[in-house]
Amino acid sequence: MATITECRGALDRLSDTLARADGDVRGAAALDRTLSCHVTDLDTTFTGRLRGGRIEVDSTVEGPPPTKAQIRLAMTGDDLVAMVGGELDFARAWASGRVRLEAGFRDLLRLRTLL
Repeated sequence: MATITECRGALDRLSDTLARADGDVRGAAALDRTLSCHVTDLDTTFTGRLRGGRIEVDSTVEGPPPTKAQIRLAMTGDDLVAMVGGELDFARAWASGRVRLEAGFRDLLRLRTLL
């Protein structure tokens, strides 16, 4: 099972990857939205913002997200680490229910580029 430190590291690596992206991916990541990532098996939530093509984690809280972020992710720690490491395809994990992504309709349309 992935640890909280490994999950935070995965979010940092994902942020770095988004910051280096170009084209449609860069445009999709350029949103300015609140973000939460609930790591279900650790019952821990990372909260912050997707801003300027980067994920800025502001806090780590126990349990589910304390407030409803504009973009909400939920998955196990192992799936988070595997997705960022390229071992798990996000679109397949989302389609199979291993990953939950909730956002407004317009945000989902923009984020689909990242899938």
